[in-house]
Amino acid sequence: MPLSNIIRDKLTRLCVAENEITREALRLIARDKSGKYTLNDRIRAQLELQKLPKYSRPTAVHNRCVESGKTRGHVTDFKVSRIVFRERALAGEIPGVKKSCW
Repeated sequence: MPLSNIIRDKLTRLCVAENEITREALRLIARDKSGKYTLNDRIRAQLELQKLPKYSRPTAVHNRCVESGKTRGHVTDFKVSRIVFRERALAGEIPGVKKSCW
């Protein structure tokens, strides 16, 4: 089981949550074209944005299975991979989900 991937994903999500408001405020200042901020303010905001931790970017977060750590075939509603989802559904561990037949 890739435990290190799961731990890294949790730490990344925590870092993104901690720096979200600061990152968004600096990003809006740096990209403002309305003339509300001077060029020096915009440059300063861009430099501060670059000083933030690398893993505080929202794009660094990947959907990952909480049980196996897989990133592909992810069922978003249940936060597990398709294989784990199928195993749990067949075992009856997921309420309201059953194998369909028609």
